[in-house]
Amino acid sequence: MTQSLLARPAGTLAPSRPRALLRAVAIVSCLPYLGLKVAWLAGSEIGIPEGSSLLEHRTAVAVANGVTVLMDACVIVLALVLTRPWGLRVPAWLLAVPVWVATGLLTPIMTGFPLQLLVRLFGGTVNSADNTGDEPFLHDWVFGVVYGGFIVQGLALGTLFALYARDRWGHLWRGRVWELPRASVGAVQRAGALAAAVVALFPLTLHLLWAFGATTGLNEGRIADRTTDFHVLQALDALFLLAAVTGALLLAFRRAPVLPVPVPLALAWVGSGAAACWGAWLSMASLIATDDSADHPTPLMNLTYAGQMITGILVAAVAARFLAERSAVLPRRRA
Repeated sequence: MTQSLLARPAGTLAPSRPRALLRAVAIVSCLPYLGLKVAWLAGSEIGIPEGSSLLEHRTAVAVANGVTVLMDACVIVLALVLTRPWGLRVPAWLLAVPVWVATGLLTPIMTGFPLQLLVRLFGGTVNSADNTGDEPFLHDWVFGVVYGGFIVQGLALGTLFALYARDRWGHLWRGRVWELPRASVGAVQRAGALAAAVVALFPLTLHLLWAFGATTGLNEGRIADRTTDFHVLQALDALFLLAAVTGALLLAFRRAPVLPVPVPLALAWVGSGAAACWGAWLSMASLIATDDSADHPTPLMNLTYAGQMITGILVAAVAARFLAERSAVLPRRRA
């Protein structure tokens, strides 16, 4: 019987001080964010200035805070799964899905926030009460605490997952692309990669237009609030879409034979996670009613978010199919 990707490995995770340290770092880095969210759920207004829109939609904000508390608590669970011996017995899909979501949500923050700070050092603009005429959304220190914690979480959790994946599934991405038999690539993989490339064209075009200053499809509120931060994030959205599609096409058509296999896999994993998860998050956020019609997402904005999400899901399916086929033909090397 061929070995399935979902099979439980025979090995165990050896105790490791570096892994234990990374686990502690990942868990501790969750505490500032969880502390703020719990305080807000309890009615505190710490970090929220008077006049903030967060104070106008308390029920919706409370629901969002509850969801994000659960999401950040999952980081603690993942840190334990990735470092404890029993973690190797967790079914692959049950681990891969939350790690993929965490990768998708954290990577744009880990890249975007430092880039935004760097651009500001060179004179970039940023939203504030002075330049928008509105009350600030949150005090500036909140963003530093929260995003700083997210960056530490991402680095610690990403390193732990890389070590875990090497121990459990490293045999699936050894070698270079030229060593992968083309005959093993099915029509489903190629169709999925092509579909992802076609669907990505729309959101990619809109994000590039917005990154370079166009206002096509944006609502009035977003147009008025555009700053350098906005343009940086739009450029990153386009970059992650390109990474996702490039990874899927490389896996499906094997057109870059000298590349190590981890390269297209990493492009597909990170790019699809960022596109799908942030597309889904923005789509859900657009459902929250706002009193100001200028802040309602336009149809083109909603289509852009949906296109991101669909592209990411298609690319993730291509990568999952690739790994499943490799798992079926490559026996796991035992020590």
